Amino acid sequence: MDTEYDWITTPVTAGLLRGALDVEHTDHGVLPHRLPARARAQNTDGQLAMAESQASGVRLAFRTRATAVELDTLPTKRAYVGAPPRPHGVYDLIVDGRLAGQGSVTDGNVVVVDMIAGTAEHRPGRPGTVRFTGLPDGDKDVEIWLPHNETTELIALRTDAPVEPPRDPGRRVWLHHGSSISHGSDAASPTGIWPVLAASLGGVELINLGLAGSALLDPFTARALRDTPADLISVKIGINLVNLDLMRLRAFGPAVHGFLDTIREGHPTTPLLVVSPILCPMHEDTPGPCAPDFSGLSGGRLRFVAMGDPAERASGKLTLGVIRDELSRIVKQRAADDPNLHYLDGRDLYGEADADELPLPDQLHPDAATHRRIGERFARLAFTADGPFAPPS
Repeated sequence: MDTEYDWITTPVTAGLLRGALDVEHTDHGVLPHRLPARARAQNTDGQLAMAESQASGVRLAFRTRATAVELDTLPTKRAYVGAPPRPHGVYDLIVDGRLAGQGSVTDGNVVVVDMIAGTAEHRPGRPGTVRFTGLPDGDKDVEIWLPHNETTELIALRTDAPVEPPRDPGRRVWLHHGSSISHGSDAASPTGIWPVLAASLGGVELINLGLAGSALLDPFTARALRDTPADLISVKIGINLVNLDLMRLRAFGPAVHGFLDTIREGHPTTPLLVVSPILCPMHEDTPGPCAPDFSGLSGGRLRFVAMGDPAERASGKLTLGVIRDELSRIVKQRAADDPNLHYLDGRDLYGEADADELPLPDQLHPDAATHRRIGERFARLAFTADGPFAPPS
């Protein structure tokens, strides 16, 4: 370590973290989790295990006079056989609410995925350091948002001035659950994913349970939502159920009711917003499953295609159109006895005109510009005076 700064090391503890529901102690340090241990113990799906351990919406938060900050981490990255290297995860430095720097840790573990063979190999790596210098002098609120698309073990936090716990922001807590789009797939950085953008515009504190490939109405996820203190809750339901071809219409309706019932056990009157899928042309009227198209993989282009048959809707297979109709019906039915339950059609966040202007690059996930558009629209529809999450009068 260089001697340019008189470094002070501060242990990374749960008290410095926001956006994590659990913290696991590892051989290297601490690993934030976005699902509690009880939920993780009931899960056998590797995709969900990976998704919940990735730090979407998780950040270190503290107050300090420091002008330099270093964070040692051990990331776990992904690489795909036959594809160009993926960009390294980005750490966003926020000082007094504004983006003040970005960096990456280039070392770390790598999971090498062979999508054709269906295998994954874990290759261990070494820790690395992200450094931010030139911060303004004087007391300030500092946040380091961890990469939304990497698992990040936190080893050491160093500063050139003492660190204090963060001030209570006094903002309402928004708890959100959704799919890879909410997780942040194809966003440029952790503060560029649409829920973070919406939270910033809405003046709320975000806990993001966007779980890539894993918004599947799992009961343990519902219990995690039930047991997490929150002032506002939203659940974005649909796309993963279709692209995994997980269930039929007969099971879908009762599963949605059960999911909402469980949330209401812990939050009986909290504003609860059910959001249907954004437009995804390939699955609007065609059921899943969806499958990757490897033809452009060597050039860094991965696309997805729908494998179902539109005629299968007659036997109860789900499409996004079917899911929107059913979610709208369920919310309307329940809202008769639950005035704090609301519905938002996802096409109001990203619809046909948006798809013409900003098509989904891989047929499934929005790019960085589209994340911004979705976040801005959600903030306008949910957090303004006429929205379900309107500020208290």
